[in-house]
Amino acid sequence: MIKSMTGFGRCEIQKDSRKFTVELKSVNHRYLDVNIRMPKKLNFFETSIRTLLKSYANRGKVDIFISYEDLSQTQVSVKYNAVLASEYLKYLNQMAEEFGLENDVRVSVLSRYPEIFTMEEQSDDEEELWSGLKEALEGAFAQFVGTRQAEGENLKKDILSKLDLLGEQITFIEERSPQIVAEYRAKLEDKLSELLSDAQIEESRLATEVILFADKICTDEEVVRLKSHIEHMRNTLEEEGEIGRKLDFIAQEMNREANTILSKANDLEVSDHAISLKTEIEKIREQIQNIE
Repeated sequence: MIKSMTGFGRCEIQKDSRKFTVELKSVNHRYLDVNIRMPKKLNFFETSIRTLLKSYANRGKVDIFISYEDLSQTQVSVKYNAVLASEYLKYLNQMAEEFGLENDVRVSVLSRYPEIFTMEEQSDDEEELWSGLKEALEGAFAQFVGTRQAEGENLKKDILSKLDLLGEQITFIEERSPQIVAEYRAKLEDKLSELLSDAQIEESRLATEVILFADKICTDEEVVRLKSHIEHMRNTLEEEGEIGRKLDFIAQEMNREANTILSKANDLEVSDHAISLKTEIEKIREQIQNIE
């Protein structure tokens, strides 16, 4: 299914005491460009996140925002350094003896000395952490792909409608071309008759001039190739996977044929329709820039 490079996804997962929230958005880009913002605790998983995303997207500038909360009451623990407390007490007793001071050290006083008690953050189980994060990522990525596919279908419909318009312009140019040659022949006959009065017009000479003119304005090859490109684009829109670059190449070829038709145009109506061809092709190219 055709996918746009514009998309959005969000998922919030709470597993036990852990809460993960993932949001991502994307816009068009030539390649897959990923920017991830997340807590330092999750930095270890950056490579895994990028690898996982590649199974959902091939192109686009993607911004991913991840938040994490630990709702448990055991995020940190108190550590008692008995060895250090013993050292403090030993030297305090030594000072009391050396200086003849009263040793008034109490537990409440000793506990305030540096490093006797420390707060230590408990380490998380990496597998459990990744399990919750991955579930949130997959939920957000799935929604992300869904919005891209929905937008892709809208782009497809718009491009197909524009291809129909191209077909109408080409049909007019095809039907108009023989009329231009006939009109030129008629004008040429009238002009020669006026110049030569009653003299007989050489049919061979007239035919030669008409043939030269017809060859000069002939766009049969360009029209055939343009029709082929249109059909090729229609078929490509039905393909799976990454088709944006292929569509862009086809559009470039279509534009080249339209330019040639316009350069050969020797008729106001054909010129107008050739300009319309170029305008619609440019609109198609703009839409293609958003396709993955």
